[in-house]
Amino acid sequence: MIAIVDYQAGNLASVRKALDYHGYESAITADPEVIAGASKIVLPGVGHFEATKALSGALREAIVKAIDRKIPLLGICLGMQWMFESSQEAPKLRGLGLFAGECEKFPVEVKSPHVGWNQLQGRGASRLLRGIPDEAFVYFTHSYRAPVVEATVGDCVYGGTFSAAVERGNLFGVQFHPEKSGTAGLQLLRNFCEL
Repeated sequence: MIAIVDYQAGNLASVRKALDYHGYESAITADPEVIAGASKIVLPGVGHFEATKALSGALREAIVKAIDRKIPLLGICLGMQWMFESSQEAPKLRGLGLFAGECEKFPVEVKSPHVGWNQLQGRGASRLLRGIPDEAFVYFTHSYRAPVVEATVGDCVYGGTFSAAVERGNLFGVQFHPEKSGTAGLQLLRNFCEL
């Protein structure tokens, strides 16, 4: 069973509907025991980095223990940003620190938030992006962006280059919304489910 973590900041119904489309059993939950027993974890997110404050205590502990057991984790949008060390959006709040770096605001030269379809550029071999054509269009909606790091497997250019997809071991994150990204997004979710 795939646990879709409910911390009151996610696009939960759309993510579940996309997983249902592929025939995978999932549950929207904030129960640490359910998360601890899941075969995979999806951490969606929409909104301000401050919302990740709800991912503390027993919920955070369950996610960390699952990661330590090599359970695949997919962070989506804010969920991916929480996988980094921090965000300028809420400087006093720490992320999970799975990837180095701080998420930053888009420069004033471009319209923010970055909303709409943009191209995903692959950066080498990726289990998550398998079968998705290079320069496929995916759907973004965010005001802050993750830096390009060693784990970056896909990027996007908007006011500079930023991480659109990261991958290391059992850890995966995407800045865009696969549940709203048509064929490319459905392929990505299938790839994650088939790990």
